[in-house]
Amino acid sequence: MGGILRLADCAQFAHKSRNQDVPIVEQINMEVREGEILGLVGRSGSGKSSLLKIMAGLETPRKGKVFWREEKATPQALEKVSIVLQDDVLFPWLTVRENILLALEAKGQPRDEREKIAGAIIEVLDMDGYEGAYPRELSDALKERTSLIRALARQPEILLLDEPFLNIDHLSAENLRTDLIELWQEHRLGPLKAMVLATHAIEEAVLMCDRILLFSSGPGRITHEIVVPFPHPRNRQDDAFRHFVDQIYTLMTLRAPSVSEAELASPEAGMIQDDTGSFIVLPDISIELLVGLMEALDHAPSSGRADLPELANQLQMTLDDLFPLGETLQLLDLAELEDGDIMLTSTGRIFVEGDADARRDIMRTALLHSVPLLKLIRGTLDERASHAMDADIFRRRLEESMSTTYARQTLNTAISWARYANLFGYDEETDRVLLEEDE
Repeated sequence: MGGILRLADCAQFAHKSRNQDVPIVEQINMEVREGEILGLVGRSGSGKSSLLKIMAGLETPRKGKVFWREEKATPQALEKVSIVLQDDVLFPWLTVRENILLALEAKGQPRDEREKIAGAIIEVLDMDGYEGAYPRELSDALKERTSLIRALARQPEILLLDEPFLNIDHLSAENLRTDLIELWQEHRLGPLKAMVLATHAIEEAVLMCDRILLFSSGPGRITHEIVVPFPHPRNRQDDAFRHFVDQIYTLMTLRAPSVSEAELASPEAGMIQDDTGSFIVLPDISIELLVGLMEALDHAPSSGRADLPELANQLQMTLDDLFPLGETLQLLDLAELEDGDIMLTSTGRIFVEGDADARRDIMRTALLHSVPLLKLIRGTLDERASHAMDADIFRRRLEESMSTTYARQTLNTAISWARYANLFGYDEETDRVLLEEDE
């Protein structure tokens, strides 16, 4: 089937202070094809959200062009694209039904037609009984389902999903994911012809998508295009499925070619900116989890190095949960990812052999060296006479280059890590970061 939406040589930049423009994504050439679910997979901050906004017409690329069915995309054409943003907000003073109807008003349809469309999609997405509920009465999962209904009610040809399962519990996410795939397979989502899913989770992408684009970071570029060969419904416990997921993780940690995209084609195959650029999104991961992983690596049978899938099985974790831990240790130069393996660095080995004070000192150095946000906050507090500052100042600055959800997550993680390393403290009552008295 042919392409509906195409990006040609697209690039996007974030405007920073000191007259600097930092590239978010560059040299993006991709298309959304009719009849497919396309996955955009990369770590947080690889530019996936920016690309979705470009596809939805919410942003104009600084470079390159957007095409709709091989014609230059017009605002009218891009009205056929709906997007569910990471920070999609329902109007709190409107009920579920009223939130959905509001999304249809711009199309100028008669009231009775809007009511009919809203009622049909509410029934299809199994929200009967919640039409009169207000957002405050809904769980996070039901809010996400309502945002999805609101987007589908506009009867788009392309639906864009930005980490739609990120902020809901595992069971609810599984239910919504399953419902969405079943409705797609049964052609019950109106005129919808394609979906695009942005996610950081490989297993989720393989479970849902027909084709996957892998992205690197800083700036975001497409590194690999992978066709998923399995029919729906897919079984994540199937050996071929697991092997396929494992190979993609190997591809993401590759230093020298050892797994080809051809092999992946068959199921049998084996201050928000400093002088160096933008700050990255920090994952919702505790230092204790990172320490636990390093200790597991240090003990037999790992002896400092382990195969990621085998280690995930040993720790009774999914690869999607384990991989961010490995990436974070790599960021801090405490471990390395290579060809699907994870190994402790020399600093990582010294860390696990040290006592509590030695570990704290090593982590303190690693955080200040590798996490510019922590360096900025600590430096700012050192320079201020009060040695304190409103945390919301850093939160708002983060929002200049990432979503509100990621900005809050990043600052919360930074504060948690800083407390472990005695870099600074945080007063929740006043929402201020500050140097402790014993600093």
